[in-house]
Amino acid sequence: MERTIRVTGKGKLSVKPDTIRLLINMEGMEKEYEMAVKASADQTEKLKNTFTELGFKKSALKTLHFNVDTEYESYQTKDRCWKQRFLGYKFVHRMKIEFAADNKLLGKVLYALSHSVVKPEFHIEYTVADVEKSKSELLANAVKDGMEKAAVLAKASGTKLGEILSIDYSFVEIDFVTRPMNSMMAAKCSMAEDCDETGSYDIDIEPDDMNVTDTVTIVWGIC
Repeated sequence: MERTIRVTGKGKLSVKPDTIRLLINMEGMEKEYEMAVKASADQTEKLKNTFTELGFKKSALKTLHFNVDTEYESYQTKDRCWKQRFLGYKFVHRMKIEFAADNKLLGKVLYALSHSVVKPEFHIEYTVADVEKSKSELLANAVKDGMEKAAVLAKASGTKLGEILSIDYSFVEIDFVTRPMNSMMAAKCSMAEDCDETGSYDIDIEPDDMNVTDTVTIVWGIC
């Protein structure tokens, strides 16, 4: 029976965020389906215009989810029976836009949103532009850690490492995201007019580094 040693390496990585991701949510309700679709399209167009005025391409605003569905409410009749009343067609449009982590640009974006004719709800996240590069570096760190542990164990047990027989990596989606700001609505930003003459809020945010981990299990033959 072949003798083996199994070691799980743990990779660690500290990544500085370099990208701001704005997650935008717009909702509304109309009495007719066609009106709901049109209302969503009109609001989206106005939102795109807001960003193009800041120098973004129209294609920079990406749709993550779009849906139009019927909306009802429950009510109690005089004879104490519960029924449902049709309210209309509700549209939900979730979008995102990403740009370089720049407080001045973020201040301009938040100011533009707070003074736009549409008042979307939005969340601010910080991430990295090249996620795949960070994932590869993290995985390499995990393999290196596993090899170092295996070498220590082999030396301590008086054995020698042979060939690698298998590498087991259970892929888990790693979220390279930090959220230093709570969710907010654009309309609330205008409550505190801390802005300069160029139409920009004075933003001073320094997001913390993202600390992520991942593991890989390696099996060696030993002799």
